[in-house]
Parts: sequence; structure tokens; C-alpha cells
Amino acid sequence: MPLLDKPLAELRTYQGLNPRPSDFDAYWATALAELDATDPKPELVPSNAIAPRNAEVFDLWFTGVGGARVYAKYLRPKKRSVKCPAILQFHGYSGNGGDFSGKLSYTSEGFCVAALDARGQGGRSEDVGGVKGTTLKGDIIRGLDDPNPQKLLFRSIFLDTAQLARVVMGFEEVDATRVGAMGGSQGGALTLACAALEPRIKRAAPIFPFLCDYQRVWEMDQAKAAYEELSYYFRLFDPRHEREKEIFTKLGYIDCQHLAPRIKAEVLMYVGLMDPICPPSTQFAAYNKIAAKKDMVIYPDFGHEALPGESDQTFNFMLGL
Repeated sequence: MPLLDKPLAELRTYQGLNPRPSDFDAYWATALAELDATDPKPELVPSNAIAPRNAEVFDLWFTGVGGARVYAKYLRPKKRSVKCPAILQFHGYSGNGGDFSGKLSYTSEGFCVAALDARGQGGRSEDVGGVKGTTLKGDIIRGLDDPNPQKLLFRSIFLDTAQLARVVMGFEEVDATRVGAMGGSQGGALTLACAALEPRIKRAAPIFPFLCDYQRVWEMDQAKAAYEELSYYFRLFDPRHEREKEIFTKLGYIDCQHLAPRIKAEVLMYVGLMDPICPPSTQFAAYNKIAAKKDMVIYPDFGHEALPGESDQTFNFMLGL
């Protein structure tokens, strides 16, 4: 078969290239302490966007770190005799949580569903800003030039996924022991981050996850499309790569491969071996560090695109919650 990346046998053992900061664990301990001190102040507002017969739909607002009000769509079955399992859904880069109607297959099976709008992207969540340095072309480099690495935007977005999980798990109608997370591309990365930062997540289904092994992306000359901001950053702010090690090490704080060992959820992950957007090796760098029960579904001829049968398999996987 044609190869875009390493042979499959090498992918199965690949451990990643991007540096892990020496204080990585302390960094995320501080981040979670900040989250613990943040009162989410959840607010459910009935939505008139859709009127399904068997579900209630809401605009959900809560407070994330830095005081941002973060938005998610929330749906729950109308008829509930017992506590419900729940699904957290995360969207691709620059997008939003999508329409209510696309989530009704889960509510019809008795699930509550929450779909996050990542702050600073194409939805309704606030981006409170406040970083020094460039923000040109993307969220990966937002905060990269700030002296304080806690200003990295994806730190806040990762914490928002955990805050959403905490909020949903706290709802009276939700069984907090039966909550799953899912999403593709950036949504796959946020699925990994959520499961890493909220250990009560029971099942996770990341689809070709983004935000993994940035240095490998660069060295493959794939800092294009979703990763294009890395190219802009180096060309404009470090054209001779004099700070290359420093930059990739700082990005290591928001590299999902380094969060992956924290995951306790059962993981069902999907990869297309011809993916030029999120190269397979970067995804395997994260997958190979997951110590929990896991399985990888491989599509040899597919790239960063719809994967036949994925939605059905993920649906069946989540029915096991």
C-alpha cells in the first residue's frame, strides 16, 4: 500500500518526538487547581431552535478559567425514570457544536448530550483574551510568546472540556459514572484532553485527533492546513529556528500525547493512514501512551475525511456505557 508516514509496524511502537516539559505534571496540577477554584455557575436556558417530541433542548452556559462564559448545546430525554448516561461532543478546529438535530439519535436511546463550542472559534463561547505576543492565524500559537505558559489558549480550552464534564456530571438527571466523550480532529484532541483531565470519563472515542506531536508535524513538512500557523510563526518570529527547542518544548504543555498517560477511560480511536492533516504518527504518539483499555480502528486508504462505519461503531461503543 502507499505510505504517507511510517510503516504500520513502526507506528505501533512510535513514542513521539515533541519534547515534554520537565514541569509538565506541575503545570497541569496548577491548571486543575485553578479549575477547582472556578465556580462554573451553570445556566440552562430552554432553546426554541428545534422542538423534538422526545427530547428537551437547552443553551447551556458555564464559567471557565479566566472568567469566560462558555457555551454548549444540551439535550436530555423528556421521559426519564432513572439517571441517564451522557455524551460529551467536541467539534473540529474553528467550528462549533453543530445543530441540535444531529444529536437526537443519542437522546432517543436515553442519553443526555452536551456539545461544546470551543472558546475563540466558530461558536458562542467567549474568548477573554489577555495574551502577549502574536495571535496570527490560530489558537495553537495564541499565548506562545507570553512569558507565562499558562496563557496558552489551548490550556483554557482543554480545561473547558473538563469543566463541561463536571457540570454535566453534576446534573440531577445524569449518572456521573456513565459519561463518554467523542469528536473528530480537534474534537478528537479535546476528547483525549477531557478524558485525561476528568478521570471519571468512562469511554472516549477520538477520531484522527489533532494537537499531537507538533515537532513531528513540522519535520514531516505538514505544517499546513490546520497546522499552518506553526509555519507562519517560525517564518515571521523565528526564521532561523534559533528558538526551535524552546518553542516546541512550550507547545509540549498542550500536546495530547503527554496528557494521554493520565487517561483512565476505555478508548476507541480511529486513524486514516493517508491523513495529511493530522499525520498518523502524531496520532499513534498519543495512542501508544494510553495505558487504559484501548482499541485502534485503522483505515489504510483514508485521510482526514468521513470514515465509513465510524459513526455506527462509535454509537454502539457508547451504548455500552
